[in-house]
Amino acid sequence: MKKLFLLLLLTFTLSAKTITPNEVYSQVSLITDEVHFLLNYYGIKHENNEITKHPKVSTKLKPRNVWQMTYEIMVKINILREDNNLPVIEPVNMSPVLNLNPDMVYEQTQRILTELKIFEIRMGIKAPIFEKKIFKGKTSLDVYNALTHVSKNIDELNKGTVTPSFVFAEQMRVYEDITLLLERLKIEDKSIPSAKKLGSVPENAFDESLKLLEKIKQLQIISGINFVDFSEFKKGNESPSDVFTITQMILAELQTLKAYVGEDTITKAAIRYNTKTPSEVRQLVSWNLRKLNLIHSLNKGN
Repeated sequence: MKKLFLLLLLTFTLSAKTITPNEVYSQVSLITDEVHFLLNYYGIKHENNEITKHPKVSTKLKPRNVWQMTYEIMVKINILREDNNLPVIEPVNMSPVLNLNPDMVYEQTQRILTELKIFEIRMGIKAPIFEKKIFKGKTSLDVYNALTHVSKNIDELNKGTVTPSFVFAEQMRVYEDITLLLERLKIEDKSIPSAKKLGSVPENAFDESLKLLEKIKQLQIISGINFVDFSEFKKGNESPSDVFTITQMILAELQTLKAYVGEDTITKAAIRYNTKTPSEVRQLVSWNLRKLNLIHSLNKGN
């Protein structure tokens, strides 16, 4: 009887707590308060004080997409650090999985809050202690939309410094992931980049990115992997920040393909590039699409 009690106690102790979207949303609300405080502290005029002000998406996203948005925010916090002469801290990343545990998003919100607090301390900023709010009925999609609001507000805090060079760096991460897939599937890659299309704008790279996501979706369907429809992300006249976000969604979806073929290599953090243009970003996205089009099946030898 005593052994049974100890076993039950151990099982209870080792059981991980399930974190609800309401709890995650509550943490994102605290992040929002911190970012809004910083915007006001630096005297940056911004119209979007409310989470609901930014355009929402309603497509059925997966936890991996929400997690990737937290990664985007961590990258942008690094931009904030660098702009204020603080060293860059490599964002936390994780091994590829087919189905990401939603609790991982909560972990990321804690990292974001910590990084914002560290920034305030390093800059000698005395921020108030914001009250934690309680929410009901929130979903993962609500969390994603709230995180999008945070990301856009950090763009304002950074004075729009998400440049084509930053987007190019993230697309190079896509390039490396696709290269890993081709090597794992033993597919010979003789593709080369096409000529740059001078005069390209961010919207061109965004449209090419949607084609890349459509190809990933085709591979997911034939492999029985749950997919996401990203067509709703298309709004027109996209900025470099929009291309940055859709690139993060590409990276999130590629992790499912990597996990499916048994590739457990963690995608490396971006390398710094300078003076990249929208034409070069478009050229790289197009090359990534041609590389991915070499894959007709996720079965080795096909």
